[in-house]
Amino acid sequence: MQDLDFPFGETPADEGGVRVAEGVHWLPFPLPFPPGHINLWALEDGDGWALVDAGFATGANRTLWERHFAETLGGRPVTRILLTHQHPDHVGLAAWLAERFGAPVFMTAGEWELLRRLHGLPDAETTAVFTALHRRHGLDAERTEAFAGRGNGYRRAIPALPAAVNVMADGEAIRIGGRDWTVLVGGGHTPDHAGLHCAEAGLYISGDQVLPRISSNIGVWPVAPEADPLSDYLRSLDDHQRLPADTLVLPSHGAPFRGLHLRLDGLRAHYARRLAIVEEACGDGPRTAADLLPLLFRQPLDPQSVMFAMAEAIGYVNHLAGRGVLEARENGEGQVSFTAWG
Repeated sequence: MQDLDFPFGETPADEGGVRVAEGVHWLPFPLPFPPGHINLWALEDGDGWALVDAGFATGANRTLWERHFAETLGGRPVTRILLTHQHPDHVGLAAWLAERFGAPVFMTAGEWELLRRLHGLPDAETTAVFTALHRRHGLDAERTEAFAGRGNGYRRAIPALPAAVNVMADGEAIRIGGRDWTVLVGGGHTPDHAGLHCAEAGLYISGDQVLPRISSNIGVWPVAPEADPLSDYLRSLDDHQRLPADTLVLPSHGAPFRGLHLRLDGLRAHYARRLAIVEEACGDGPRTAADLLPLLFRQPLDPQSVMFAMAEAIGYVNHLAGRGVLEARENGEGQVSFTAWG
């Protein structure tokens, strides 16, 4: 069976960094949670370096950055910081890097707005909105309370926000090191996620939008409880289909790979299978999103994993209800379940 091509191996490089193309360096940074690492990218930019994403905010990662400043980047300054989206492993050290080098930060408008909104939520409000969403979709009190007591963990994971950002928009060409990198915005994983495509070099920095071996969480969150992020994501896959098939994809997790169109087909098939599981289950009788968790996730789920699993399960039922495949029914206590038509 045809598979992806990993020209630098299938596992992340060591923390010393790897040159993957002229003027482009791969910098794997550790994460204290699965999948265990995030890939950051350094792009030569005249006398300095443009960075794509910033890493999770830990003391160990600050120390690793210091090593890269001296060795990988050769003591040359950071000229700018481009953030693919607002998740803490991508944004966590952005303010620290920006202040250290006086470097401007770039981000899409939707991600910047959401970053500020989520970061500003008080603990009590965070608990309330997650509890309401999870209870509406059938999660039992014990599992709801196990997560709800954590408050706004998002804010704790991002010590500070950049003072300001420069907005980058879909289709915009950003000139870095004498080459144009075109912004490709797609929804699903986050509302306004930005990838960067350099046609001249045959490179695409995909962020979390296209990963080689795992699928990104495509889920519903309390800020938009009726959203259908899976529709947004499937449209984004179609947009990515326009990129050349031999593009070297530089993902945020996993290793650089070729075989973009093959991977897009694989992701579409993955979500088709997941939707089929949900539709079949709801054809046997009413199901809440929480009822679907054992069918969709076979491994044990800790409280953090339950949060992501619920987001994804709600995404599936919202998507199928929006397509008219499922009918939503609310009981007298505000809990919603879903039944397949027919």
